[in-house]
Amino acid sequence: MKKLSFAKLNEFFAAIAAKEALYLPVNNNVGKAEFKQWSEGVELSHALNTVRSAKDFFFPQTENLMKFKMEGKSIEVSDDRAECEDFVVFGVRACDAASFKILDSVYLVDPIDTYYKNRREHGTIITLACGKPAETCFCGTFGIDAADPAGDVTAWETPGAYMLRANTEKGEALLALVADLLEEGCEKAVAEAQAKTREILSKLPLAGLSTEGVGVGMTKELFDRPEWKTLSESCLGCGTCTFVCPTCQCYDVRDFDTGNGIKRFRCWDSCMYSDFTLMAHGNSRNSQVERFRQRFMHKLVYYPDRNNGTFGCVGCGRCLARCPISMNIVKVMKTLGGKN
Repeated sequence: MKKLSFAKLNEFFAAIAAKEALYLPVNNNVGKAEFKQWSEGVELSHALNTVRSAKDFFFPQTENLMKFKMEGKSIEVSDDRAECEDFVVFGVRACDAASFKILDSVYLVDPIDTYYKNRREHGTIITLACGKPAETCFCGTFGIDAADPAGDVTAWETPGAYMLRANTEKGEALLALVADLLEEGCEKAVAEAQAKTREILSKLPLAGLSTEGVGVGMTKELFDRPEWKTLSESCLGCGTCTFVCPTCQCYDVRDFDTGNGIKRFRCWDSCMYSDFTLMAHGNSRNSQVERFRQRFMHKLVYYPDRNNGTFGCVGCGRCLARCPISMNIVKVMKTLGGKN
């Protein structure tokens, strides 16, 4: 355990940024936190979480895949990927850190997505334990401890300093890089910070949210439930929930004619859109209720069925905060059998 005084925080950031690109939560011009690259003068946001998740670092919203030119019968293909820099992300919360394992289970199994894999290998994650969880948080429902997040390095905010613990070889190498800025840490201070966080968590409105009624083997019981129609009636199909979600992994692949060849890229897609999975014969989910059901069945039933009971949600609460009609996974869970 190491200790980083708040007075040395900017030196800490500068030392890392001198070696690798460093990103951290920064308040934008409307006071919302988003990840930005650090440079001198950039201030760390003290918001609980960013509007969009840290998923962007490994699975960005848009990403170039390749370029190709055609001249007669000849095709020239070039790989123009650019994700080759080492980088560090500071301030990732426990929910987002847990989401990386879910994305790994999709993109790091055969056939491995080399674009995603490359970014994962280049990134080092410093997580930050939550000090003041919000009323929209429910990560504990899925076994995530906001007071002890995973990551290459875990940080806890204590009076006057951050306590830092390296969890991986990457984490140890990072702390060795800034060793001259660190002192010996205090386990007692960490335990006290954890106890305060867990006390807050136990009193939150969603502390008792249960996964009863969803999960492994529930497809037959839930698929034709009449509640899907009622739940989906107000859904706008806007896709906001999927774009702020740290575990959504759907994308579309498109070609763009640059006038000097073709650029192929991928971009996030949403199962809430009417043209999602659209093929020559049409769409397999023609109604909003079908698309709505697909989103939540995937998170709560299909994904657990294929991943040893692990749910496809990390309880970050972003969909609760951002949905324009206040429809979210918590309401679905309660309606289908979860209890609070």
